Amino acid sequence: MSERYERGMQVRREVLGNAHVDRANRAMGHEDRPFQDLITESAWGTVWASDAISRRERSMLTLALLAATGNFAEIAMHVRAAQRTGASKSDIMEAFQHVAIYAGVPKANHAIKIAKEVWTDQETTDR
Repeated sequence: MSERYERGMQVRREVLGNAHVDRANRAMGHEDRPFQDLITESAWGTVWASDAISRRERSMLTLALLAATGNFAEIAMHVRAAQRTGASKSDIMEAFQHVAIYAGVPKANHAIKIAKEVWTDQETTDR
């Protein structure tokens, strides 16, 4: 594997956690291996590995972009990851307020619903 892939896997584990990455790797098949290699190198080994902005800021941007574009399937994963990047619940809610103004209230409302479900699940699990 390339150096960018190796760095991407390291960052991916730091942000998403070993359990998540291990599950994703176990679920990977021959068909989607090229896709997984692509996102590990490009998303994690290039974008997330950059130190131009903090991981906290990157989490907030990622959540806002996912919500603004209606890509809700990954919001829960990135809300959970935000704990590892230093983005607070308040930070996330601020990002979603921007979504409401610039991309639409329904998208922000749905993203907030997902985030609240994650937080409720985490509180229940932590007890």
